[in-house]
Amino acid sequence: MNDLFFYTIIIVSLVLFLIGVYGVLTRRNAIGILMSIEIMFNSANINLVAFNKFLALEQNIGIVFPIFIITLAAAETAVGLALILSIYRKIKSVYVEKMDLLKW
Repeated sequence: MNDLFFYTIIIVSLVLFLIGVYGVLTRRNAIGILMSIEIMFNSANINLVAFNKFLALEQNIGIVFPIFIITLAAAETAVGLALILSIYRKIKSVYVEKMDLLKW
């Protein structure tokens, strides 16, 4: 019973990661791409917590890493949204195809 629950959690995490990859590859909106990256980070967090729970590690390293990843994801989102906001002010669009500021 315990192994079935573990595999279910891993499959849910895999599905979330694949949804995130699909979102990154198919979204044209920069904010949608950032949200897909967040889904991928959350999938990794689920994996870390599941492996910590079911491998019965003595240390709580599987809990510390997700906290670190959540902090990293918050910083990434803040920087990404600041960049998107500055680009939006310049070109009045958040679509990735129109972001060609480095072209001469």
